[in-house]
This record gives sequence, structure tokens and C-alpha cells, in this order.
Amino acid sequence: MTRIDTTFAQLRATGRKAFVAYIMAGDPDLETSLAVMQGLPAAGVDIIELGMPFTDPMADGPTIQAAGQRALAGGQTLAKTLQMVAEFRKTDQRTPIVLMGYYNPIYARGVARFLPEAKAAGIDGLIVVDLPPEEDEELCLPAQAAGLNFIRLATPTTDAHRLPKVLQNTSGFVYYVSVTGITGAAAAQAAEVGPEVARIKAATELPVIVGFGITTPEAARTIAGIADGCVVGSAIVKLIGEAQGPSAVLARVAELAAGAHRA
Repeated sequence: MTRIDTTFAQLRATGRKAFVAYIMAGDPDLETSLAVMQGLPAAGVDIIELGMPFTDPMADGPTIQAAGQRALAGGQTLAKTLQMVAEFRKTDQRTPIVLMGYYNPIYARGVARFLPEAKAAGIDGLIVVDLPPEEDEELCLPAQAAGLNFIRLATPTTDAHRLPKVLQNTSGFVYYVSVTGITGAAAAQAAEVGPEVARIKAATELPVIVGFGITTPEAARTIAGIADGCVVGSAIVKLIGEAQGPSAVLARVAELAAGAHRA
């Protein structure tokens, strides 16, 4: 079992929902980003999604795009992101970490080089948004052979014909994108999300986590209540972009996590 599997087993045993937080590695700089990351578990975060900055983030809205640009301007690289994870692991061997982003940085580094580096650093899973199931031999299957979960996205346009293909080699959890479009573009609506989550759960035993469009503790509670948990990204990244500082960011994260855990 990976840390992701263990975390969901523990959450199920206590009747709790998962709160997943996304931050961009190296935003606005490596020191600040690491300080926020190190504080996330104590703020109530069950799983950390760590963004890999990339120059052409097609699924990201303006907030996360800007975070990636800040990180790149500060000199963040994939190698530094893995070093950041290794530093985090010096004091936390429990919290799952999922790298989220695009295939290009991994491809440029080389899959055969990247996977053992990621495993050694302490990565538990990957979300690579621009690799469809038809390309599973490229990264998904090698990642799972290396002991990493490969987490797939399902969306409002993933119909009954497509869903089995999406789920085929997915592990860890399924990430349901609650809105059509880019991150931060619209608010998740429980009345629309609920039936879709139920449809996915009827087709898999994996946990289903809902992300995109969740910005308040109340929304976190509502959406987590109809799924196995929720992800908040843009609302956290926005505070980092406003130079609120790690303490203020983590205080807000704690409020959002408390919302999800009340579900």
C-alpha cells in the first residue's frame, strides 16, 4: 500500500473525509513554498498536491498560471521540486504527496530517470493532466511498476463509454473535475456534482475526490459530503500570490480543512 492508500483507509475507519490542498512548488520562492508545505499537515491537510511549474499550463486558470510563472521566474525546476519533497520528508514520513502537472517536464528529464528519483524523494502519486489513457505505456504503467499511484481525472464530459477507459489503470483515487473549463473559473455545485460522483463510484472502488471551484469552508463541507473528500487549490494559491505569508496562508488552510472534515 502507498501512503495514499493508507491515508484513505485511516479516514474510512474514522468516518472522515479527505482534505487535499494544492500548492505550486517554488511559489513565490523555494523557501516560502517549503515553509507552507511543511505547515500543511498541522493545518489539517490529509494529502498534498504539489504543482510542477510549466510554461504552458493549459488546464490552469489565471491564479495557478501566475503561480507557475512566479516559480519559474524564481528558478524552480523539476529537480528542485524533488529536492523540496526530500526536505519535507526529513520531518514527515506520513503525509502523501502527489505531483500534479504536465508531462513535458517529466519527458524532458526522462521517465527512466524521473521515476526512481521521485520515489526516492518521497513522492506517492502522479497526476499528469495531458496524458490520456491511450498513452498509459508512456508513464502510467511504468509509474505504477515503480510503486507510485497514477491518479486520473474524470470530468463532466467523461461519458459512460469513456469512463471505463479512464478508470482502467487509475490507482490511489479518482480526481473528479467538478466544472468544465480551467481551474478557478466557476464554483462547484453540489446538485451537479453529486450524481456524477455517484456514477463514478458505481464503476470503481477507488475513493473519488472532487476539485476545481471550491473556495470556502462551507463549499468544502458540502462537496466533501457527497464525495470522499475535496481539493482546494486556487483559493490557497491566491493567498500565496498576495504575499500573505505562510502563517496567514496556513490559517486559511486550517479553516478550509475544518470545513471538509465536518462533512
